[in-house]
Amino acid sequence: MSSFAPVLHSEWLKIRSVRSQCLALAAVLVSTTAFSVLMCATLKAEDTSEAGFDPVRASFFGLNFGQIAAICFGSLAVAGEYRNGAVLVSLTAVPRRGLFYTAKLTVVGLLALAVGLLTSATCFVLGQAALGDRGVGIGEPGALRSVVGCGVYLALITLFAAGLAAVLRSAPAVMGILIPFLLMLSFVLGDVSEGGGWVDFLPDRAGQQILLQNPDGPLNPWTGTGVLVLWVAAALWVGGRRLTRRDA
Repeated sequence: MSSFAPVLHSEWLKIRSVRSQCLALAAVLVSTTAFSVLMCATLKAEDTSEAGFDPVRASFFGLNFGQIAAICFGSLAVAGEYRNGAVLVSLTAVPRRGLFYTAKLTVVGLLALAVGLLTSATCFVLGQAALGDRGVGIGEPGALRSVVGCGVYLALITLFAAGLAAVLRSAPAVMGILIPFLLMLSFVLGDVSEGGGWVDFLPDRAGQQILLQNPDGPLNPWTGTGVLVLWVAAALWVGGRRLTRRDA
């Protein structure tokens, strides 16, 4: 194959035919929505009148769980090629490694974005309904930006995992590194680092600024997303170099 469209179609067929990858994508929607709605229902029964309460961010509480599924999907979609030498078959069909890598990342990224946007919209609608009279509408300042931003964030995290999978060639290795890195490192360091500082530039901290109605710290929603894009671009670049310069 030498043109982009057939390679793109073949990558779509690969993902669609692998149950574990489909389940991981479905888990992004289910886990994020379930935990978000549960948190909003809990907050409804509590006093949320304090100044720091962010009803928009509350809708995306489950994002920390959904991004685990996103990491699993991104790592499985790429690292799965290296199980049982499947990548040799793929590269025989598509000798141009750059084309193969670009097509795979395009399919992975677009699927993650589509599921991410569906997830964020569902979380917002159900979450605000669960908050009752404390909920807000999509016209609230920052609400639409947060809904779109949540979907973009999930897509970028998926691509981050995909890039690392191209480097490490092992889905368990990527999950073992990236899940603790995103879920625990910034949380722990944020507690011990006064005022945040460089911790605010970690990928999850920076990327999730777009979910806040009134972000604080050195990054605003768009510069925070830009920092996350740089992390993702670095991972994808290193992954591409490893694919094109080393034996499959």
